Amino acid sequence: MAAPRSNDRGFHKFLPDHLYTCAPHVASALQQWSRRRNPLAAAEPSLGGSGSTRSETRQAPKRRISAAASSFMIPSFSEPAGFGIDLYSTKYFLTCAVGGMLCCGVTHCSMTPVDVVKCNMQIDPVKYKSIGAGFRTAIAEQGVAGLFRGWVPTFLGYSVQGAGKYGFYELFKHLYSEAVGVDNALKYKTVLYLAASASAEFLADLGLSPFEAVKVRVQTQPGFAKGLMDGMPKLLAKEGMGGLYKGLVPLWGRQIPYTMMKFATFESTVDALYKHVVPLPKDKCSPGTQLGVSFVAGYIAGIACAVISHPADNLVSYLNNSQGATVSQAVKDMGARALLTRGLPLRIFMIGTLTAAQWGIYDSFKVFVGLPTTGGAAVGAVQEEDDDDHRDPKTAQSDVALEDR
Repeated sequence: MAAPRSNDRGFHKFLPDHLYTCAPHVASALQQWSRRRNPLAAAEPSLGGSGSTRSETRQAPKRRISAAASSFMIPSFSEPAGFGIDLYSTKYFLTCAVGGMLCCGVTHCSMTPVDVVKCNMQIDPVKYKSIGAGFRTAIAEQGVAGLFRGWVPTFLGYSVQGAGKYGFYELFKHLYSEAVGVDNALKYKTVLYLAASASAEFLADLGLSPFEAVKVRVQTQPGFAKGLMDGMPKLLAKEGMGGLYKGLVPLWGRQIPYTMMKFATFESTVDALYKHVVPLPKDKCSPGTQLGVSFVAGYIAGIACAVISHPADNLVSYLNNSQGATVSQAVKDMGARALLTRGLPLRIFMIGTLTAAQWGIYDSFKVFVGLPTTGGAAVGAVQEEDDDDHRDPKTAQSDVALEDR
């Protein structure tokens, strides 16, 4: 077993090192990069060379990684990615935040026309009776430009929220896994995904709430304001800071379950697709195939997200449109059936498409900066075999992790 590398930095990573590697062609490029950077490394004796004490009594163990494990792999923090990003460094978390900002801001902004009709259907179901009627009414009253009302607070608000959602998700996932230990992190990884995503969304919504309050008023109250620049000052003058966060609790009620479902369902769906649909392991698939899997899994996750978060979405629209209204009043006025179903088909289409596009953009950005796409097959066993010795798998796994360091 080799001595720990000098650049190990002395902190634990989210999962064992055997789960963090890269595709063969990337590994080859990294080896060439390493040799160019440190020419003496090529001359250093390996574990099996004459300079190794261990090699005098036994040959270096061979690592065998199952197909399931290999498809889960992502680069180790000690392996330089395309932009020199070390996993779980500050740069890594900021990169994930930038990816989240891009995917959430762009996708939500592109769905503004659908969002305008959806919000008005929730607020005034008599006037906006159906999706088609909603579009016709909105265009007849405000013109085509009316379908894009509120796009600025939408873009800025969800850019802030996306940065927090993805950046904090990766951070909390790392922190929580260290707190429970590697074995529990692997055994209860879905629970870890749920906890990390809930914590991330809780913080991200603090940035989203003011923009969401302005957006809903601009989209559902003609004449209130043209957009963010005049809408925000008017809202502050009328209701104060409390007006910006009046819908925060129902926003948490909408977004936290949504995000928990989004990440957990996506991860599980990607696992299932690689296991039952895609004929090749993830590490053997092209980037295009992997991004296609991300899009399909994202759409499936989006449908689940829309259903579970829709009641709270109705509450957010109601509260942000009605000054002085309370949650209990909103529930009483709307009724249980309307709360669960009003505007749901349109929201399924909107959130399904939006979530799929988000994962596609986010994973494309990760590939661009040298990081792997999200998710993969279930974690498999990693064993070390030796011609003269068969060790306990847990001991072998531990040694492999130390060997990578």
